[in-house]
Amino acid sequence: MSFLIGENMRGGYGGADILRGCTVGIAKGEIAVIVGPNGAGKSTAMKAMLGMIKLHQGRVLLDGEDISSLTPQARVARGMAFVPQTDNVFVTMTVQENLEMGAYLRWDDFTETMQQVFELFPILEKKRRQAVGELSGGQRQQVAVGRALMTKPSVLMLDEPTAGVSPIVMDELFERILEVRNSGVAILMVEQNARQALSIADRGYVLVIGENRHTDSGAALLANPQVRKSFLGG
Repeated sequence: MSFLIGENMRGGYGGADILRGCTVGIAKGEIAVIVGPNGAGKSTAMKAMLGMIKLHQGRVLLDGEDISSLTPQARVARGMAFVPQTDNVFVTMTVQENLEMGAYLRWDDFTETMQQVFELFPILEKKRRQAVGELSGGQRQQVAVGRALMTKPSVLMLDEPTAGVSPIVMDELFERILEVRNSGVAILMVEQNARQALSIADRGYVLVIGENRHTDSGAALLANPQVRKSFLGG
């Protein structure tokens, strides 16, 4: 059963609908990946689930509760965390200051959470006093994910987390994402590196023109000849 689900979502940015009735769901302790061609509505579907896109059909449920009318801020307060593809760090602030910003909704002592982030991304502890703008692209992505984890989310949403990083950094980042999943967090990810993303996915959604074209486990989609031919390069 899905912990977070966007059902029959239809909507867009004011013009023609980008989402045309697609459904995307994710359970706790799972990684769900949304893949598909450019313009398929992958990021739009994720943003709709966070409340950044207004739906005129469908609904979004979190742990069985309809949250369709809630603002993005209210959804974050309910345990949803989002890492956008770009502009996802404060480059003039230090690593530690960025992580502290992630805990802005918390009133408790978040020292333990910050230490957990440093254990997940050891390089960040070494560079905790360094301005994020001085870090590599891969390290910045670690800061962005770490800052989202400072909210202690039940759902982590990642929009193109490996964009612009090297294959080695991508593999390392995927390993860390698996560790987060193993802690019980539900992870929803949009990825252009479809083959690699599906290889770690418990659930996969292939969107085409805002509609579900294929839905299955990551392994099953990788083995599907039609998916491989149309979306994975054979």
